[in-house]
Amino acid sequence: MNIILLGPPGAGKGTQAKVLTDTRGMVQLSTGDMLRAARTSGTEMGRRVAEVMDRGELVTDEIVIGLIRERLQQGAPGGFVFDGFPRTLAQADALNALLAEVGQKLDAVIELRVDDEVLVHRVVNRAEQARAAGQPVRADDNAESLRTRLLEYYKKTSPLIGYYHAHGKLTPVDGLAEIGDVTTAIAAILDA
Repeated sequence: MNIILLGPPGAGKGTQAKVLTDTRGMVQLSTGDMLRAARTSGTEMGRRVAEVMDRGELVTDEIVIGLIRERLQQGAPGGFVFDGFPRTLAQADALNALLAEVGQKLDAVIELRVDDEVLVHRVVNRAEQARAAGQPVRADDNAESLRTRLLEYYKKTSPLIGYYHAHGKLTPVDGLAEIGDVTTAIAAILDA
């Protein structure tokens, strides 16, 4: 089963993807994680990724699609959870083509719906808790970066809601509910 978790930055996509990998044996394809790994790799690509991310902008389709293609070709017995990809209509079309190329399909798109101001508070809190615990803080976990990322999300990614609704794949979930309630709602969608 291949699914997309759709929603703005900080909506809980990564948290729910981890639950799905732990409970269903799916492989999380988090472009955010893939890009953060590339960023710290010391390579030329990593430096390009770092510059773009530090400005709070989105990386190019070419970079992201290349990372996804490599991982899809490796396969995953439980399927993939796409977290942070696709972000644009062009990427959605590219994902359809990539899945067809490897003989797979997209089974569901789950939209985690949230309120922006609650999101900003959530992300700033996450950074403060990480600092207090002596854990690393993501460079983009601050109110200013998040607002830039939200603006990019609404300009480029929100059209995917209509796109996947038109394809009969979209199901919304309250992303501000308790984590366990969000998990239960997602499980119900996948088991239907």
